[in-house]
Amino acid sequence: MAPRREGALMLLLLVLPLASAGLSGYFGTKSRYEEVNPHLVSDPLSLGPGAGGSLPASCTPLQLRAVLRHGTRYPTAGQIRRLGELHARLLRRAAGAAACPAAAALAEWPMWYEESLDGRLAPQGRRDMEQLARRMAARFPALFAARRRLALASSSKHRCLQSGAAFRRGLGPTLDFGGDEVEVEVNDSLMRFFDHCAKFVVLVEENDTAMGQVNAFKEGPEMKKVLEKVASALCLPMEELNADLVQVAFLTCSYELAIKNVTSPWCSLFSEEDAKVLEYLNDLKQYWKRGYGYDINSRSSCILFQDIFQHLDKAVEESKSSKPISSPLIVQVGHAETLQPLLALMGYFKDKEPLLATNFARQEQRKFRSGRIVPYAANLVFVLYHCDRANASQQEYQVQLLLNERLLPFLHSNETTSTYTDLKDYYKDILENCHFKEECELPQLNVTAVDEL
Repeated sequence: MAPRREGALMLLLLVLPLASAGLSGYFGTKSRYEEVNPHLVSDPLSLGPGAGGSLPASCTPLQLRAVLRHGTRYPTAGQIRRLGELHARLLRRAAGAAACPAAAALAEWPMWYEESLDGRLAPQGRRDMEQLARRMAARFPALFAARRRLALASSSKHRCLQSGAAFRRGLGPTLDFGGDEVEVEVNDSLMRFFDHCAKFVVLVEENDTAMGQVNAFKEGPEMKKVLEKVASALCLPMEELNADLVQVAFLTCSYELAIKNVTSPWCSLFSEEDAKVLEYLNDLKQYWKRGYGYDINSRSSCILFQDIFQHLDKAVEESKSSKPISSPLIVQVGHAETLQPLLALMGYFKDKEPLLATNFARQEQRKFRSGRIVPYAANLVFVLYHCDRANASQQEYQVQLLLNERLLPFLHSNETTSTYTDLKDYYKDILENCHFKEECELPQLNVTAVDEL
């Protein structure tokens, strides 16, 4: 390496800890699970503060239903291609980049990502799942006791299947769930319901106009400021950069932290203020494609929501008949795109004002922050309890909801425990009147606008 470029790289490495300080909280759906549970950094098996729960001792867990997002993954082939394109531009300019230490250092950065990695589970992702399984078993020892039946299902995506297998491994050889249950069942109808919903696919996923707010923000003043700053740091003309390339540079910073636990040189390009803008860009996409932007985003998940309650109903009936619970443990591995619509259907993390290209500043304190809701290894857990000393029959069966291993207050009461009857009453309309086939049917007219949504 030439002395000047070596000096540039050393200078960059010295400022990296300062440059990356505070960025990790803004990585959106590419966030490490430790961002929502910081205590896991020092002890990956810790159950965290307040792990004891608030149910009386007379309540026994009957059923646990967990919907998980896969663990930490590699970038997709498309993201790797864009990163390769940006890196190649820096390499071409490296010869005359003495006045550009950031560009010179990044040109020296080894581009180790290959397209064959395409969204596959990283070794850290396996650890995410194994450790989550161990913590879950420690939190609910009665349900994870030996010889209890575990029903394990997954999306057909490789990263989800591998996450399911890693979760099972995390439970260890001492828990004998029987031979049949070791296999991970593929269930895309529940874990990738969005692929089977024609209205969503045609009017949102494949409709460019549906992402109008996202595209407008890419061209807006906040993103323009970030683009100008990055172009200046890399000594590139503005016309050689766009929002997608800048976003891939930012995501590379996130991937290096999540996958390798290192601070990447790419992080040096961004301040915390830049990170807030790029997080908002990510959240806008999640909001309009998977969240509250269009009703069909969440309504398409009612098939999963209803399946959860059908199994809870069955457990209640079996308990009332003094029968053993046939499905005490149901664990399903899907995607951020599985969990985000489901949480929106349930009404969580909804802001008074929609996320728009024009209200970035007003949304600084928004509830809808995807990195806090669906980081890697995110998990939504329903736990059904039977309570012996209930004051009334409707209090005999109670439910708790945990998001990322923290109790989530119910919207109808703001309490962390609900009677099963009250919970079903609150969601009665979704349980009785949301029919996947009807919701997902395309309108008869040839609609190209998003008014139908």
